[in-house]
Amino acid sequence: MIDLYVEWRKSVALTGTVVKWLAVAMVVPVVVGLVYGEDVWVFVASMAVFVAVGLALEQLEPDVELGPREALLLVTLAWVGVSVIGAVPYLLAGLGSASTLSTPVNALFESASGFTTTGATVMGVISVERHSHALLIWRQLTQWLGGMGIIVLMIAILPEVAVNGAQLMESEAPGPELQKLTPRIAETARVLWLVYLVFTLLFVLVMTLLHVAGLAPGMDLFNAVAHALSTLPTGGFSPQTDSVGAFGPVVQWAFVPFMIVAGTNFALFWYLLNRDVESFLGNREWQTYVGTSVVVAAVLAGLLYLGVAPTMRLGGQTAGALENALRQAAFQIGSLLNSTGFATSDFARWDTAGQMVLLFAMFVGGSAGSTGGGIKVVRWLVVLKVIRRELFTTTHPEAVQPVRLGSNVVDEGAVRGVVVFTMMYLVLFGVAAVLIALDASRVNMGLSALEAMSASLATLGNIGPGFGQLGPFGSYLGFPDTSKLLMVLLMWIGRLEIIPVMVLFTGAFWRS
Repeated sequence: MIDLYVEWRKSVALTGTVVKWLAVAMVVPVVVGLVYGEDVWVFVASMAVFVAVGLALEQLEPDVELGPREALLLVTLAWVGVSVIGAVPYLLAGLGSASTLSTPVNALFESASGFTTTGATVMGVISVERHSHALLIWRQLTQWLGGMGIIVLMIAILPEVAVNGAQLMESEAPGPELQKLTPRIAETARVLWLVYLVFTLLFVLVMTLLHVAGLAPGMDLFNAVAHALSTLPTGGFSPQTDSVGAFGPVVQWAFVPFMIVAGTNFALFWYLLNRDVESFLGNREWQTYVGTSVVVAAVLAGLLYLGVAPTMRLGGQTAGALENALRQAAFQIGSLLNSTGFATSDFARWDTAGQMVLLFAMFVGGSAGSTGGGIKVVRWLVVLKVIRRELFTTTHPEAVQPVRLGSNVVDEGAVRGVVVFTMMYLVLFGVAAVLIALDASRVNMGLSALEAMSASLATLGNIGPGFGQLGPFGSYLGFPDTSKLLMVLLMWIGRLEIIPVMVLFTGAFWRS
């Protein structure tokens, strides 16, 4: 018998606690179901399943503390657990219907895509609006819960999970570093969730005021809440088949600053609330993130103005139309650079130049400590500085040149971690693209190389839409189940920043 150095039962039991408390979130779709008279039984039954499974797993709990390895295992198990259990409402709602979510693999794909804030969907040609309001709000809510982090939420409200909370937050939080804003980690978790909640409510308020003023037809309270639950977590799900393209120019412009906020390190807003403006404006990653967004959007706007996009049902004419070109560019870059995944134009039909600009934006990612996906701006900054240092020390071998971000010296261990992460990300992206292409070829799906690459990047980077049939108004429904399960794995790996998941597959984690 192999002696394990990981008390896995502790991690499984706490996963049960997370699943049990997730049932509380079901109150929201139950209320919506009561208002619209739809699918109430689905969520009442789902609540019972969540509680029963959670209580059953809690019975495994041994009388030991949560150690660093158990914390790593808990983070991965919790994300797998909520994705699996979160598929239950889709399966129940699809009983006896033609819904594309009625099969286990499709339901798991949609649930995992929601909790990991990927925004890829398998709803297919069946219009999104044909599903109940209760099911759609659950779909949106999964993204909001996953955006700031389910474990971070549990640390904020449950003392038993707050034990070893720093290790848990470091494993779950997007980015290579964790900023401790208060003396206690549980208080830091509460601060982050409070900032997140405030911006969510502010989004609802802005959209509601625009609707009342007659500037946002169609953006009723349900749509305002639904899109708030998807915008701040950089999720991309929409209860509208046409995504944000279903609304007018004023609404589309109003989305842009909130998407930029969602890709910003939320810790910076805490400094701003404490009147530490210098820490906010002087943050090198934030400066690079905003600067990159503006420059790339300006390049894309120029291309759109010159005519790289055809006149479409959604998006309209951009060639020679300055406001529309600026709006489409600002929205698409604001959405894809930080992995939000909303769309106002079918960029899958743009020419190569426009799509290459979007592909570049997809590789950038949001800021560390934001809800954005991708490689993250701070990692690219470190990688570029490492390249620059290597070029310098090649000609000056006696020089000692540390990597700096602003006035701060980056620890060499952190530098190594950034380089390793970036290489693993690129390798996983390439290998997954090949596997997706081979699997599509096996079933004669007719997938192009660009579509296979975008499927890999969109799921690993938690972006959502890709190119071709995976465009912003397309679907992942046509992929074989094997590819869908691979992409579910990519979503989990991407959301947990690769290392916490991959380390579980090493013998050293379990035995040494």
